[in-house]
Amino acid sequence: MARVKRGNVLQKRHKKILKFAKGFRGSKSKLFIAANQALMQAWKNAYRDRKKRKRDFRSLWITRINAACRMNGLSYSRMINGLNKANIKVNRKMLADLAVRDQAAFAALAKQALAQIK
Repeated sequence: MARVKRGNVLQKRHKKILKFAKGFRGSKSKLFIAANQALMQAWKNAYRDRKKRKRDFRSLWITRINAACRMNGLSYSRMINGLNKANIKVNRKMLADLAVRDQAAFAALAKQALAQIK
């Protein structure tokens, strides 16, 4: 029975991990074990934060919409309720964009929402 030599396979695996770790600081980009641990952590964070980014943006949009609503005499929840009753389908991303870039259009939407809830 002959022994199995893993030289090529191991080298390729190590090389691949070190290639991914390029740009990491210190030994994390030079030594396999340190690089492997750093990569596992980095990939875990990246996976988690891809989900979190969506929550963060929605939160930002809601904050911007709420600030613009209050300038037009409404609260965020009453504005959304009024828009739903008026059957106006505008997502929060677009509402936030209008609030920042086109206050007149946002004010018109706010007026329509206000008319629906009174």
